[in-house]
Amino acid sequence: MALATWWRTDLLPALAPLPTFSVQLSDDRELIARLAHCSPRIIDARFEAGDRLYLAFMDEKPAAYGWVTTHKGYITDLRLTFALPAHNSYLYDFLTLPEWRGHGIYPRLLQAIIRQEESCERFWIGYRPGNEASARGMSKAGFQIICDLVVTQSRASGLILFEQSEHALASSGVFQLPIVATESSSR
Repeated sequence: MALATWWRTDLLPALAPLPTFSVQLSDDRELIARLAHCSPRIIDARFEAGDRLYLAFMDEKPAAYGWVTTHKGYITDLRLTFALPAHNSYLYDFLTLPEWRGHGIYPRLLQAIIRQEESCERFWIGYRPGNEASARGMSKAGFQIICDLVVTQSRASGLILFEQSEHALASSGVFQLPIVATESSSR
């Protein structure tokens, strides 16, 4: 799983406006459970933990969603849990509904979250291997893809940095994993 970050000192690229696009915080548990095809108990647990849900709309219809946490992040599949430092947030569980894919909603949703989460200085997000649409959307939004998780026996065990930048080096402290290698990459 590759990881990316955006910091307040980074450029936020201009994206052409989508005329009927809007983003808002939501606590509509039934709607998100339906959109995400998951149990309302999972949604309730996220809200109880203090996580926030952002919904993107096109023509006032739900088009995409994503979650923000500022205290504790997790990547369940890789048995990784990490406490976030102050002023950091982890963005997770994003989905653009199939009928809205290809319209540039994902990078605009990411930028809307950055703008609305004013107390956060650093944003972190990941994407699964092979999900090039997510990688492109993150890059369009201004995120730098900085490292990859090393997985050993289905567990995250370290980081491979794509660069020796301050952003990449900070990932070790955020995800509480050792840096095991640095690779030269044209990312």
